[in-house]
Amino acid sequence: SYDRGATVAGVVGVGRLITGMDRGLQGMCVNERRHLIVPPHLGYGSIGVAGLIPPDATLYFDVVMLDIWNKDDKLQITTLSKPEHCNRTVENSDFVRYHYNGTLLDGTPFDSSYSKDSTYDTYVGTGWLIKGMDQGLLGMCAGEKRSIIIPPFLAYGEKGYGTVIPPQASLVFSVLLVDFHNPKDGVFLEHLEVPESCKRRAVTGDFVRYHYNGTLMDGTLFDSSYSRNHTYNTYIGKGYIIPGMDQGLQGVCVGERRRVVVPPHLAYGENGAGNKIPGSAVLIFDVHIIDFHNPADPVEIETVYRPEGCNVTTRDRDFIRYHYNCSLLDGTKLFSSHDYEKPQEVTLGANKVIEGLNSGLLNMCVGERRVLIIPPHLGHGESGARGVPGSAVLRFEVELISMEEGVPEGYLFIWHGEPPASLYEEMDLNKDGEIPADEFATFIKTQVAEGKGRLMPSSDPEKVIADMFRNQDRNQDGKITSEELKLKSDEDQEKIHEEL
Repeated sequence: SYDRGATVAGVVGVGRLITGMDRGLQGMCVNERRHLIVPPHLGYGSIGVAGLIPPDATLYFDVVMLDIWNKDDKLQITTLSKPEHCNRTVENSDFVRYHYNGTLLDGTPFDSSYSKDSTYDTYVGTGWLIKGMDQGLLGMCAGEKRSIIIPPFLAYGEKGYGTVIPPQASLVFSVLLVDFHNPKDGVFLEHLEVPESCKRRAVTGDFVRYHYNGTLMDGTLFDSSYSRNHTYNTYIGKGYIIPGMDQGLQGVCVGERRRVVVPPHLAYGENGAGNKIPGSAVLIFDVHIIDFHNPADPVEIETVYRPEGCNVTTRDRDFIRYHYNCSLLDGTKLFSSHDYEKPQEVTLGANKVIEGLNSGLLNMCVGERRVLIIPPHLGHGESGARGVPGSAVLRFEVELISMEEGVPEGYLFIWHGEPPASLYEEMDLNKDGEIPADEFATFIKTQVAEGKGRLMPSSDPEKVIADMFRNQDRNQDGKITSEELKLKSDEDQEKIHEEL
């Protein structure tokens, strides 16, 4: 048979072979070698074969068994390894990606996907594969390894395939299923960890900050936000990310850990992406939601404690002292007033703190405690600040320690009632027709002490009074005349008339 370059194929024990060969092949294993001595009466007898085998010849055969099968044979499937967790197995009409080594039954290799450095990608049960592979892939898990032995009538049969698969050859495939999906698949969600308290779930139009690891179904890591030490920040449901993630992030809670399995038609499709995501690949994202907000969100205020009988609350321009702890929604501590010797001080409405904190400190009583959730558009915005990530939602725990009633913007002193009708005469303490700085200061301090007016809080009274005097001493000659002295309300009215 070696001279002819073709193996001999035949059915044993049905009279198609000489009797000696029929008996001599019985019980042989694949790759077994036998030396058969066949006497004439079990060979070609007294007739022989004209021109080739003389009459009454004893025949010697050196035989190696390459393949055995029976028409009643079925697939032989051996599971070599299988993942512990398997949520779903291959069914007809699924699209599979797998690696394989293909050999004949005697171990002769005929093909391998590994040599092509690419998986074999195809549909199962639709006639694109030989029948034996269509059947042999059913029920597999992603990551499972199988040995599949296929008899020739479920493979390439009497014709074989090209020069690599002989006629009537059984085939052995060692298969590793990399991933699979069905064109009808949607996103599959696995809720790994959901916080007990979830006041709100993300919806279309929300801006989400999250960490993620992205892997293929065989566990190969293709991307990770952790490696960049920076969250991935995006709007959901608006087409800024692959459709599968747009869907997979709907309904998340702050702090939730979720696994999102995305079929390729909702990810990067047949073409894949770059050199890390193959075509038709199923993607697995393990996400951790850091925070989310909506651009229309206001400051969220939760009153933890409010003293009874509180009649006076903070307003813009008031000077307040307060303690605070500031953190991200994942619990990361950022800043705290308790790290300093005294409380934080600020004049509300003077643009000295972020807008959301200013809003959250309004209408508070002394001793009141609040929790404020401040979205980034009322915090530090997309750029963030030193120690504050961009687009971060902030959580403030605040306690109002004290407050001093303020004065309107642009004012240094405000009267509690109507000012004296003859203000200049009363301010001119020694009645000499002019008001020097010391006389002006004495008058203002007296008004404050008697409760008739108040100075702008939070500043040095001496400096405030000096600024007031400088504003009134319009020619800067060190004294105020009756023509120079004007109430700010009158000055503002004059400006309005000038503009008109």
